[in-house]
Amino acid sequence: MTKPQKFILFLLACVQFTNIMDFMIMMPMGPILIRAFKTTPQGFSFLVSVYSISAGISGFISAFFVDKFDRKKILITAYVGFLIGTFLCAIAPTYDLLMVARIVAGIFGGVLGSQVLSIVGDTIGYEHRAEAMSFIMAAFSTASVVGVPVGMWLASEISWHVPFVFVVAIGLINLVLIYRYLPSVTSHIHTSKEKPNPFAVITNIAQDSNQLRALALSAIVIFGHFCTIPSLSPYLTKNVGMGEKNISLIYLIGGAITIFSSRIVGKLADRTGKYKIFAVFALLFLIPVFLMTNIPFGTPLWQILTISTLFFLFANSRTIPMQALVSGVVSNENRGGFTSINSSVIQLASGAGSFIAGLMVEQTKNGQLLHYQNVGYMSIAFILLGIVVGSTIKTVDK
Repeated sequence: MTKPQKFILFLLACVQFTNIMDFMIMMPMGPILIRAFKTTPQGFSFLVSVYSISAGISGFISAFFVDKFDRKKILITAYVGFLIGTFLCAIAPTYDLLMVARIVAGIFGGVLGSQVLSIVGDTIGYEHRAEAMSFIMAAFSTASVVGVPVGMWLASEISWHVPFVFVVAIGLINLVLIYRYLPSVTSHIHTSKEKPNPFAVITNIAQDSNQLRALALSAIVIFGHFCTIPSLSPYLTKNVGMGEKNISLIYLIGGAITIFSSRIVGKLADRTGKYKIFAVFALLFLIPVFLMTNIPFGTPLWQILTISTLFFLFANSRTIPMQALVSGVVSNENRGGFTSINSSVIQLASGAGSFIAGLMVEQTKNGQLLHYQNVGYMSIAFILLGIVVGSTIKTVDK
């Protein structure tokens, strides 16, 4: 990749850092928010899922018009709306108002995420796409290493409102950088000789079984992943006996390892095959998923952190080639619409996973969760299904 391409990826990774941190910080704050609002793990799962569902709906709607405009303008507009929604989270005094604020943040966050991936697809060739995706995934790692521990410290020492203020502050700096230095991205407009009816986005996808399988792969992988996430912190603190202040160590260590592994996995996927690397790490991911959802009470901290680190490592290593694989089923002029639909599917799948898993678990009088291991078994089933579906996807963008 060229230096200008790497700089574009850096700017997009900065945007993703705030977008991901806004979403991720909710997970470890589960015990704090459950206590602050006197709600249940189910109530907290709904608080997490409503963001994803609103992001999924907005991503679907945006698919009908995003390919008509400069992707930079869409990105900036969505980023402004996202920061407003996050600021509303920072000042929300009640559970219901926080729910509304999460919906607002999700509406714009869904569009934001799809545009980041669309710009990557438009500016980076398929032969370097997995490596490019590893740059973007590095934002996830950085959010884990820096964002979540800082956010948890702010929430524990000051207030749960403050981490959202931190996200907004970083986001405003990113907004200025994007406005000044990100070039316009209009190649998708110039290469499309005839502008199709907006609803042609849906028609084209519906008539292409390869694109449908790619969307199915995204949904399966994300659903299987996020069904385990919202209840993880309450499970570790109540069922396993892990201290709340140690929760941030999971994200710190797990994120740190993926910072180093992401680039290696991206280059490996570009060199040896994206599906092959996806399948290998998906199979490896089965191990920490099973262990994480069946940890007995009193397990030493070092064992918990070992399992959680493998969870982060294999999940991240599976997602990088999966995203590159899915991005290759569509050409540039149709990428924005497809990516918006794909992001919508991802958000809806993560919301559905959080929601259904919330219905499956029950809370005892002493706060422990019942049936969380069943959520793990459901996740394992979806991982295996994803490997099968992934093998049927064909690349058209090379």
